[in-house]
Amino acid sequence: MKSYLTDKDEMLTLLKTTSSGLAPEEAAGRLEKFGKNKLAEPKKTSVWKRLGNQIADPMIIVLLAAAALSLVTSLYEHESFADVFIILFVVILNSILGVVQESKAEDAIEALKKMTAPASKVLRNGKIETVKSEDLVQGDIILLEAGDSVPADARILECASMKIEEAALTGESVPVTKTDAALSIEEGEKDVPLGDRKNMVYMGSTVVYGRGKAVICATGMDTEMGKIADALTQAKNEITPLQQKLNGLSKILTILVLIICVIIFVAGILEAGKINIDVMINTFMLAISLAVAAIPEGLVAVVTIVLSIGVTKMSKRNAVIRKLTAVETLGCAQIICSDKTGTLTQNKMTVVDHFGVDEDLLARGMALCSDAELDDTGKAVGEPTECALVEFALNCGMPKQELKADFPRVGEAPFDSGRKMMSTVHEHEGGFIQFTKGAPDVLLRSCSRMLTLNGVVDLTDELREKVAAANKGMAGRALRVLALASRDYDKAPENCAPEAIENGLTFIGMTGMIDPIRPEVKAAVDECRSAGIRPVMITGDQLDTAIAIAMDLGILSDPDEAILGARLDDMSDEELASRITEFSVYARVQPEHKVRIVNAWKSLGKVTAMTGDGVNDAPSIKAADIGVGMGITGTDVTKNVADMILADDNFATIVSAVEEGRKVYANIRKAIQFLLSSNISEVVAIFVATMLQFTILLPAHILWINLITDSLPALALGMEHGEKDSMLKKPRDSRDGVFAGGVGVDIIYQRAFVSILVLAAYFIGHYIEWGQFEITNSPDGMTMAFLTMSMCEIFQAFNMRSQRKSIFSLSKQNMWLWGSALAALALTTSVITIPFFVNAFGFTPISLKEYFTAMALAVAIIPLVEIVKFFQRKVTGRS
Repeated sequence: MKSYLTDKDEMLTLLKTTSSGLAPEEAAGRLEKFGKNKLAEPKKTSVWKRLGNQIADPMIIVLLAAAALSLVTSLYEHESFADVFIILFVVILNSILGVVQESKAEDAIEALKKMTAPASKVLRNGKIETVKSEDLVQGDIILLEAGDSVPADARILECASMKIEEAALTGESVPVTKTDAALSIEEGEKDVPLGDRKNMVYMGSTVVYGRGKAVICATGMDTEMGKIADALTQAKNEITPLQQKLNGLSKILTILVLIICVIIFVAGILEAGKINIDVMINTFMLAISLAVAAIPEGLVAVVTIVLSIGVTKMSKRNAVIRKLTAVETLGCAQIICSDKTGTLTQNKMTVVDHFGVDEDLLARGMALCSDAELDDTGKAVGEPTECALVEFALNCGMPKQELKADFPRVGEAPFDSGRKMMSTVHEHEGGFIQFTKGAPDVLLRSCSRMLTLNGVVDLTDELREKVAAANKGMAGRALRVLALASRDYDKAPENCAPEAIENGLTFIGMTGMIDPIRPEVKAAVDECRSAGIRPVMITGDQLDTAIAIAMDLGILSDPDEAILGARLDDMSDEELASRITEFSVYARVQPEHKVRIVNAWKSLGKVTAMTGDGVNDAPSIKAADIGVGMGITGTDVTKNVADMILADDNFATIVSAVEEGRKVYANIRKAIQFLLSSNISEVVAIFVATMLQFTILLPAHILWINLITDSLPALALGMEHGEKDSMLKKPRDSRDGVFAGGVGVDIIYQRAFVSILVLAAYFIGHYIEWGQFEITNSPDGMTMAFLTMSMCEIFQAFNMRSQRKSIFSLSKQNMWLWGSALAALALTTSVITIPFFVNAFGFTPISLKEYFTAMALAVAIIPLVEIVKFFQRKVTGRS
């Protein structure tokens, strides 16, 4: 049953009620049968389950496996459990951070519930009663007046100049004038769009003008608000591109660990030439040591901390991140679907043009012929269109309070949607003046004269055509046009009925108003395009308004790229996906349309952001890869489902956030590359030493390098300055893995260099200690290998600052990296020189000659990588 297409009397019959309302016992019965008029509450996720979800992350599972292997090794060899505790600490810390940062999905429903009215006026057996809104049922007759929140979806039975603010639900930028007449479906349409159902009122909207009576036809989850709540609970939480990459990396590491274990185990058995329990256990323990070496224990913590740093930086730029992983997702955003009202525009009707020879008289008359007022702060309050007129007068130096004092109102003919006019009569300087405002074409028919530069003259056909042309010009720019006329009296009219006073008027002029675009948005749209990001406008407003705004912003270049939401109903999801690139503007859309648009872009593999402030935006914001809510004008519902909130409601802030997101991802990638390459060097060095039957590094050495020596520079790389041209490049493909763009090749050759340098340090140390080269265990060689490995990673971190550029060409220094290098140098030197640590780690004191030889080998990684980068730049330049 479509209530808006049904006659109101028939509606009462269908709902088995009357204009006097239900009997109390009938209402109680319906409440018992159909339930409360409130939104369903989702099952809340416990803290323990959220913690479990964090631990179920593949990378965390790999770390737990490493802890288990380390535990086995420690038990068998009676060693310290320090490495096990360190790994578990990393896991627990990361999980707690994840739980704290993640949003609570049920908050969205709680916020929706807060938007409903707590109590409502209702007719029961012809008597007005005030009842809890949650106790309303289908068939109840509700009474509405200015300031009331609408408690449920209802069909209007009576209304007197009633206007409803529906922006949060439909995206309509101005209040909707309501009617009690049945509607009909336009030719070629399948249904009446939500924003055009002018004989309906909906839960969550607000009466801003007039009064009315309506019969409730839907309550609770059956309302339009309920449909949005249901969409929010049904939407899936998809993993981000970074999570996908880390999950893929976890699989690679798992496979690598298994391969290492098998190779080492088989090689050990073959080397021993026999199979017995001692050989198997020793070989197994060696395999476990290599497996632990292959896993970057600090990776999860480093990624989490780098993301947290990005969150802090974004908050300083008014972008509040609610989910850590959203930082990285922003960096690969390719589509930004944006609501218009309140996001691209100011959500405030403003007079931007006028027609007439006397601007002051026009502004004065418009302000007096309105019910909006200025509050103590000088802000206009009331119906948005009338607020714009009062502020127009204020900008002309005529505050409403002073106008009311100079022109007290003595009579009026209130606005009526039928005649589309409003008149007020004011006393002034011994006489009386009437101001009438309304739709230009209607008002002009009541005028016989016009104010011109030559004074008041008869309204000729030529002047009427001039007014019509001006009206058409402003309407063509999607301006909302109101006209003003006046009439003078010697004494106050005795009858202020419209038919008595709205004739023989003098036409004064017209005002054109619009919800203006935010001044910073155009530049932000231009920056989006230069960054390879496509902006898309989605609005509940009229098509011509949407086109005009989009053309001004540069979102639209051809009106044919704009489409009405109703046309989407004629397209299947597959057809929409195939044609989605044809459209940049969508007008008169409903909430489900926004979700379909977002999903269509996502089906093409595009990382899609959705910005908005209203309840109607919430489902699409949750469905998007990155949901962006408005912090000031945004509803609680939108904020609770968003991944990011713009504290200043500034569309340009999202562009700044994208830039920061690109920098964060680049830094995370550097950190991942650095940590992975470090572990590969360790594995290669240990593998070669194992095959040659000597010990180059112990598990404790590996753990120290992974968690201490490597983690500090990795964190410092997360603080790296972004490249200046980051917003002049196209967004990266979200499907690109961590090793894309030549990173895999870089890791292989750089790790080969490090492994060779570390092995060289071992053999040089053995030679200095024994005076000859020999493949056997050497305490000096082990200590030098540890020093070279540790410091080589530090110097390699400097190489990581840029994948292709020479580090000597970078204009800004990373002081965090310098600090981490000095800290790592101090810690590493302490470990090999302080007796307590020397004994604990199984080192031996080395001479200054050995110390500086190891350091020289470590520094050599910089010129070696610089040479390769030089040739890589040459090849890239030629290609």
